[in-house]
Amino acid sequence: MKILHVSAECYPVAKVGGLADVVGALPKYQNNLGVESSVVMPFYNNAFTQNHTFETVWSASVKLDVYHNFRILKLEKSELGFDLFLVDLPNLLHTQYVYSHDDTERFIGFQIAVLQWITEKFGVPDIIHCHDHHTGLIPFMMSHSESFSAMKETPSVFTIHNAQYQGWFSHDKLYLLPEFNFDVVGLLDWDGSVNPLAAAIKCAWKVTTVSPNYMEELKKEANGLQSLLSHEQNKCSGVLNGIDTYVWNPETDPFIVKNYGVSNRSSGKKANKKWLCETYGFDRNAPLFVFIGRLVGEKGADLFPDIFRQALESAKISILLLGSGNEVIESNLKPLTNDFEGSYNQMIGYNEELSHRMYAGADFLLMPSRVEPCGLNQLYALRYGTIPIVSSVGGLKDTVVDIDDGGFGIRHENATVEAVCEAIGRATLFYRDEENFQRIGKSIMKIDHSWTVSAQTYINLYESIK
Repeated sequence: MKILHVSAECYPVAKVGGLADVVGALPKYQNNLGVESSVVMPFYNNAFTQNHTFETVWSASVKLDVYHNFRILKLEKSELGFDLFLVDLPNLLHTQYVYSHDDTERFIGFQIAVLQWITEKFGVPDIIHCHDHHTGLIPFMMSHSESFSAMKETPSVFTIHNAQYQGWFSHDKLYLLPEFNFDVVGLLDWDGSVNPLAAAIKCAWKVTTVSPNYMEELKKEANGLQSLLSHEQNKCSGVLNGIDTYVWNPETDPFIVKNYGVSNRSSGKKANKKWLCETYGFDRNAPLFVFIGRLVGEKGADLFPDIFRQALESAKISILLLGSGNEVIESNLKPLTNDFEGSYNQMIGYNEELSHRMYAGADFLLMPSRVEPCGLNQLYALRYGTIPIVSSVGGLKDTVVDIDDGGFGIRHENATVEAVCEAIGRATLFYRDEENFQRIGKSIMKIDHSWTVSAQTYINLYESIK
């Protein structure tokens, strides 16, 4: 069986969020299970593409407002575990950024170029697996564009990684699409706009989300698409994301200060925590709480200035934050570094090495999300023996069981200052129960959240529609 994944992101080529981690791991594990799985994504002029060599496997042009020349590049000597193809569309995609204000034209061009390449050169695969709204027009064009009639009977799977972003654009840009029967234009429309996410839900053969609970949540609240998802529920399912246990492995991780496994968790965690405390000025004896991610409302980050101030005033703890996003949130957090010197510090930006060291050295990971389709950070934390503190939403609810219910994490029902501070208080008390704290810390490292099970679930899904 031949599978082609289409995505705007893929780790380690280009990463903005969890989408990249999924697309960088799922094909690898599918190949390990005997399925031929590859990835096609945009070419970005970034560090990865500048430091690797590529072979041009095809050249053509795509028509939008005017004709744009493009090439399909294949990564030479790939060590990713799958074949990687890039669409080099210089006038649109050859940029340093992944997303920007001109994404409608950029990603329409990308999707058309992918379909041209498939039909004219690559060969039609058994399954096209599209990821998020940047690829949401592909199932429609496969079924209804004359240019791609060879793919009309090719099954498509569409995965929603985050339904908050839908790629809306106005009907006056429909001329950018290849010619199609205008009688079916309603498949592209939702609430008066062209909506690529909605179009994919309508046209894909199967629709998945990245956790079972998130799929159920979307039927109640999906930024306007809840009735559509309820209507299409017979082809919808939730498949819990896994993590790449080759990349996220404390026994071999090249980024961390000291490697460790279950048997030497205590000494390994202490060495990594020591580095964090010495680097950021913390007391090694105080429990260390960390946040790693985007500073946006979805993640509950707007609550952090009040949460951190209240928590730091209430107990002897340390908090380290790594992330960026909303400038107002960043500005509101800045005074805490002076007000709580020695207990609070932050690194605004993205740093892959530091994130690994934080998972390895922290005692607790904070994830007070309002929306969390699956969440990967809590799975990374578990892998590194760090206890997650999470909201009871989406995939967090699927993957973290509260210690009071015989589990291994701390959950709070609401994303509020009071609820999160109470959870931090519970965690601080738990930290003092050293015997149980160490026991739980070891046990969570044994939980299997690798992609193997999820990859097989997707293969079974493909088989059902092939």
